[in-house]
Amino acid sequence: MDRFKQIETFVAVATRGSLSAAAQAEGVAPAVIGRRIDALEERLGVKLLVRTTRRITLTFEGSAFLEDCQRLLNDFYDAEASVSLGGVKASGHLRVTAPAGFGRAHVAPLLPAFLEAHRDVTISLDLTDRLADIVNEGIDVAIRIGALDGSSLVGLKLAENRRVVVASPAYLDAHGAPATPSDLAQHDCLTFGTYGNQARGWQFTVDGRVVSMRVSGTMECNDGAVLRDWALAGRGLAWRSVWEVGEDLRAGRLKSVLDEFAAPDNAIYAVFPQRKHLPLRVRMFVDYLKNTYGNPAYWR
Repeated sequence: MDRFKQIETFVAVATRGSLSAAAQAEGVAPAVIGRRIDALEERLGVKLLVRTTRRITLTFEGSAFLEDCQRLLNDFYDAEASVSLGGVKASGHLRVTAPAGFGRAHVAPLLPAFLEAHRDVTISLDLTDRLADIVNEGIDVAIRIGALDGSSLVGLKLAENRRVVVASPAYLDAHGAPATPSDLAQHDCLTFGTYGNQARGWQFTVDGRVVSMRVSGTMECNDGAVLRDWALAGRGLAWRSVWEVGEDLRAGRLKSVLDEFAAPDNAIYAVFPQRKHLPLRVRMFVDYLKNTYGNPAYWR
């Protein structure tokens, strides 16, 4: 049992960043935490942590040991929870990142219900359009939209998603609708400029293959919500995801064009590090998102 407590303490210190923070969480003196770490390092014969008055950093051996310890503890907690209280019980802290616009609309609003169902889970949500390094930044789940790269990360498809070219009825009445992607050269296109994955251009399927069209206009912005607002105001054509403009299309505030040239599905994924065993809280959160997004009524 002493060995297990030492491992728990090591993980707490490594993830919280200090002896005092780990001690406060457990309700003991920092000296107690320090003695456990000393005993663990002496038993293993390696230095796991470099401690100074200002900070604690992991050694190379400590970083490798931390990942194994976290996996061991997660398996233990999951096994214990599966037989306690007659059912499965998720616990612990969950770190999630998502694109800013999608996260505001379709991740943040779902968290209260998930936490209500799992009272022992806490969540940090990072909304950013920066492609986070989920391994080195300690992120449990990243929500990403579009084709995944060839990395070692694991991706689970949560929902289908299309991108459509949209404009307000007023814009189309004044300027007409493009009949082919090449007609976009004569239109005012609302773009991300050189930012993000749209820097390659808007994608279409032409003669059975996907092509990228570079478009231009008088206004550009690296915030999708602003581009949608400009399209609603009749300022031009925008290439937006259905998750963002679906309600506007149904209400008639926007109309889609070039639908017959639509690019392949730009699906929504949950991405996490390559692991044999995911913590129970991660599995249950991903299942919760998949069940929510998989319900057609949600998108209506």
